[in-house]
Amino acid sequence: MKSYLAKAGEIERKWYVVDAAGKPLGRVASQVASILRGKNKPEFTTNVDTGDFVIIINAEKVVLTGKKLDQKMLRHHSLYPGGLKETPYRVVMEKKPEFAMTEAVRRMLPKGVLGRQMATKLKVYRGSEHPHAAQNPEVLELKY
Repeated sequence: MKSYLAKAGEIERKWYVVDAAGKPLGRVASQVASILRGKNKPEFTTNVDTGDFVIIINAEKVVLTGKKLDQKMLRHHSLYPGGLKETPYRVVMEKKPEFAMTEAVRRMLPKGVLGRQMATKLKVYRGSEHPHAAQNPEVLELKY
């Protein structure tokens, strides 16, 4: 019996819509990252992007449990000495909730060229409207 290896040109991609309202940020991000990677498909291959497109709506209504809004920080570094920038998640969720969701998912994807390619299939929107109706996305109910 031979192992099946997916080829980049043979992959059929679907579009999914995920409503993040009232759901924990990390749980939504981990399940979306799995779909972007293609782990929900039988033809999953580690070195090929076999994932589907995911649209996340209501990103501003996602919740962080416990004291994470005040204690958890979004950190990045400018690569200069003393260049660490920290922003509490309360500020990030008020100003840029799409960025918080995108970063949570992106950091769960593989690092490198393949992970950046997978991250381009993620579309995040603040409200309940999105411009991808022409792709006929399926509503995806997340389990958590």
